Amino acid sequence: MKHSARILFGTTVVLAAVFATGGSTAAQPHATRVLPRRHGPAKIHRRRPDNTVETENWSGYAVTGSSFTDAKGSWVVPTVNCSVTPGSRTSPTYSSFWVGLDGYSSNTVEQIGTDSDCDRSTPTYYAWYEFYPADSFEINLAVSPGDKMSAEVSYSGKEFTVTLTDLTTGATFSKTGTVQKAKRTSAEWIAEAPCCTRGGGILPLSDFGTVGFGQNNSSVSNTNYAETSSIPLGPISVFGTAVDQIDMESSSGVPEANTASLSADGTSCGVAWASE
Repeated sequence: MKHSARILFGTTVVLAAVFATGGSTAAQPHATRVLPRRHGPAKIHRRRPDNTVETENWSGYAVTGSSFTDAKGSWVVPTVNCSVTPGSRTSPTYSSFWVGLDGYSSNTVEQIGTDSDCDRSTPTYYAWYEFYPADSFEINLAVSPGDKMSAEVSYSGKEFTVTLTDLTTGATFSKTGTVQKAKRTSAEWIAEAPCCTRGGGILPLSDFGTVGFGQNNSSVSNTNYAETSSIPLGPISVFGTAVDQIDMESSSGVPEANTASLSADGTSCGVAWASE
């Protein structure tokens, strides 16, 4: 797996974590801090007349409420098309897929996911987590296109725990930490164009084709599900009018990623790439 695109502008820090493969304990991996790439809060443009929401960096679904304690997600790692969005030495293209709490109606995000990127026409796949506004960390966990991923972000005792499992390989990563001023007012399942260019803008979005979230796409039950202190764990549709379908458009109004309607069981959706 190629790493140069992911540390172009940054430094590295090694962290300990828990890692298992095939149900047995293996050597602990490390997580590498990546600067300045970030997976920040939604940059919301507007709510459209059809009640869908337009943002500059997110596409997918968010549910809003109070005191969220858990979000579970699943997706199939999409194959990136680097012939369409090749990137360059100074400007790779990126696409991030994750489950998380916060960031839609607050200024922190607790999240874990995978990327499908292009570095000078070379496809690059990897896993990461972030307790935004703290730094983003790449996880030393091999990821390949077509892998089925299961992820969870939970809150208990003033701590957040992010967990990612590659169901295709059996590899698992988990990290626990605290996040100051986290409001726990949303849960989300997102395809993202991360930040930041040297000028602080959104990075170019790699052509990921279509990513499928939820059990109808991944065959992982009980996803995509969320829980608050007052609402038991349930699918996105449980939250009713608090559910927002989100599409990504550039600051100039060009569609970049479009989200399909929820499946009949309220658990699953797809997000399709539209432009860089």
